Amino acid sequence: MFSCQLSGHIPDSVGNLTQIRYLDFSKNHFTGHIPSTISKLKQLTYLGLSSNSFTGEIPDIFSNLQELSYLYLRNNGFIGSFPSTIVSLTQLQRLDLSYNSLNGTIPSSVLSLPLLSSLSLQHNKFSGLANEFKTNPTLEYLDLSHNQLSLKVLLLSSCELKDFPHLTNVKKLLVLDISNNKIRGQIPNWFSGIRWDSLWYLNLSHNSLTGHLQQFHFHNLEYLDLQFNFLQGPIPSSICNMNNLQVLHLSHNNFSNSIPSCLGSMSNLTVLDLRRNNFTGSLPPLCAKSTSLSTIVLNDNHFEGTLPVSLLNCSGLEVLDMRNNAINDTFPAWLGTLQQLQVLILKSNVFHGPISTCQSTFCFPKLRIFDLSRNEFSGSLPAKIFGNFKAMIKLDGEDTGEIKYMKPSLRSMNPSYEDSVSLVIKGQDIELERISTIMTTIDLSSNHFEGVIPKTLKDLSSLWLLNLSHNNLIGHIPMELGQLNTLEALDLSWNRLTGKIPQELTRLTFLEKLNLSQNVLVGPIPHGPQFNTFENDSYGGNLDLCGPPLSKQCGTSDLSHVPQPLESEDESYFFSGFTWESVVIGYSCGLVVGTVVWSFMFKYRRPEWFVEFFEGIYPKKMRRSMKRAQRQRT
Repeated sequence: MFSCQLSGHIPDSVGNLTQIRYLDFSKNHFTGHIPSTISKLKQLTYLGLSSNSFTGEIPDIFSNLQELSYLYLRNNGFIGSFPSTIVSLTQLQRLDLSYNSLNGTIPSSVLSLPLLSSLSLQHNKFSGLANEFKTNPTLEYLDLSHNQLSLKVLLLSSCELKDFPHLTNVKKLLVLDISNNKIRGQIPNWFSGIRWDSLWYLNLSHNSLTGHLQQFHFHNLEYLDLQFNFLQGPIPSSICNMNNLQVLHLSHNNFSNSIPSCLGSMSNLTVLDLRRNNFTGSLPPLCAKSTSLSTIVLNDNHFEGTLPVSLLNCSGLEVLDMRNNAINDTFPAWLGTLQQLQVLILKSNVFHGPISTCQSTFCFPKLRIFDLSRNEFSGSLPAKIFGNFKAMIKLDGEDTGEIKYMKPSLRSMNPSYEDSVSLVIKGQDIELERISTIMTTIDLSSNHFEGVIPKTLKDLSSLWLLNLSHNNLIGHIPMELGQLNTLEALDLSWNRLTGKIPQELTRLTFLEKLNLSQNVLVGPIPHGPQFNTFENDSYGGNLDLCGPPLSKQCGTSDLSHVPQPLESEDESYFFSGFTWESVVIGYSCGLVVGTVVWSFMFKYRRPEWFVEFFEGIYPKKMRRSMKRAQRQRT
């Protein structure tokens, strides 16, 4: 019956086809109303009535059609409200009511149909939609364009959408979230071209969007999240017009070029997260005309140059993560004046020179995560700075048993951005999606630090992780480290530490990871509840350590690490008879005989028989070289 030029009314007798499963009258010239007798077709799975001239309201005849999977009523003259019985069709997969004159409110329940994958409602006169609704993961296509919707909040996150939803007539939309879907390709031009005067929250993250960003027209936007896509090219200059922007989250893309200098002057910008892109050039003067930034995360890019001193104006800065760039600078001790700074990560750059001390009285008072690893720092470890880390000192009564996580302070919204960080935890690179307010770590590994380990570290009683590996540290392991009673990981490997392992370290009852390998430690390995759990890898390369878990027993001489010359069986037997007494006797006899022979030679001036004997035991080459040396002296 599809496209057969049929006209007139569909007869009521169609209801007699009770066993039919597929009925398609699309692309004909039928008029009038849909016959109510269709409700008798309980086996029907496909009903196509598109592209006819039906009029009036869509009758509520669908409650009996519980097997219906495909319903196409597009391009007719239907009026009235959304047919309520459609939302009872639990097997429905595709619904197309587009290009009609339907009005009223779209029921949010239609988007909750368990198997619905495609919903086309464009080109109608719908004026309302539930302020908030969510869809099922099966929904792949949604088109609400060209209606009269007064929609304010549209949440389509995690819906398995494969196409960008058409939303051309929703200029009053306040919140749009289509994150965590499977949308591919570029952001549509029609979307970028609309002037969104009301939109303040836009989340397109965790899709497969590609291409360059077009110029934005989101003048009142406060939250922009495009993370985890494949977007590339520069950040468009129109972002400088977003005067209300608080969160700019563009991480895990392929953006390139330098970042706009206006980002340092946006008065409301609180979070700037550009990690894992391909940005280049020097950093702009962040906080040049603003003090609102609390989180700056720029790691894993190609930034170079020095840190901008304008960061001193970021009075509310809590997180600064610059790891894995090419910043070439000395230690920014001036950041110690930022009283709210809790996380400072400068890992894997080209920072160099000693760790200078702060000039202010209160220096890094709230710092809890301090990572300078994989740089070119030198000199001694900064004992004075360690003493300023007041946030790493556990105070009486501060442990309430409740774990809280860092979040930036954002206005007018329940913030969905949470601070995150990547750290080496117990020997593994771990991405922490949230930073607990009790997480404390010091990582100064893979630098050129020298000297001893400061005893002042003992005061950092809430320290969780301490990594000083791959440096040139000398001296003993301070016994005072045994006072770090919350320490969970300690790595002092690949240094030149000497002496014994302090017995006091067995007090560290929370210690899960210990690495003292590749040092010059000696003596027995201490026993304790935690120490008994560590294996050989914790102590490898310390050839004079003994006791479990090592195979070397204490109290026995073990010269296995001293290279021994190879000797034959006869030589072994010969030398086995030598004792210290025989060595002394032989030495004395040799001394007497040597003195007599020397006196005899001195008296008779090189007797020929002696010279011939002596030359006979020297190789000819040796004699020639001695003669040449004598000629050169003469």
